[in-house]
Amino acid sequence: MPMKDENMVGNASLGLNASIEDIDYTTERTIDKKTIKILSTCSFIEQKLNLVISGKTGSGKTYLACALGNAACRHGYSVKYFRIPELLLEIQEAKNQNRYSKFMTSLQNIKLLILDDLGLKSYTLEESRDILEIAEDRYNRVSTILSGQIPQGKWYDLFPDPTIADAIMDRVIHNSYILALDSQKSMREVMAEKTLKNLEKNNPLE
Repeated sequence: MPMKDENMVGNASLGLNASIEDIDYTTERTIDKKTIKILSTCSFIEQKLNLVISGKTGSGKTYLACALGNAACRHGYSVKYFRIPELLLEIQEAKNQNRYSKFMTSLQNIKLLILDDLGLKSYTLEESRDILEIAEDRYNRVSTILSGQIPQGKWYDLFPDPTIADAIMDRVIHNSYILALDSQKSMREVMAEKTLKNLEKNNPLE
């Protein structure tokens, strides 16, 4: 087991302050508690497997991804969170500054890379090649969580070159856990209701 490091959560730059213990398993949601419990042991990282999370806006994709990232940090694994639009901008900046190889190597060495907001738009050929490079570098070496609204069956539509799309799918999907989230109620709405109830509990009307 890797050594624990208290600074790992901070270094991960997780998009949300999330934890496995706070995941909502109400009947309105399709999250399987047993599956999450297995994933939270981080055995999938030891096995060098990936996780693909899909679901509509508000279904809790980012929260779950960050909660698993938090769990991985607590198990001593290096974790890094990126929104894919921001990651692609960082890659372009690295190219402009002639440090592309160094930046891509830094991604390759992260035990759990979380890539959020996949498929907000279609990708250019250059962006597609960068995503493939990441997938290739990490294939069967380290683990990646990919999260987005578009289910993996429609990923082909995101990439202009079907050969690149095939290569990305081959390196990501075939050794992945697949979680399709759904909720009758937005998790943002659920969290807002919980916050309101806590406020009412702590500040009762006289």
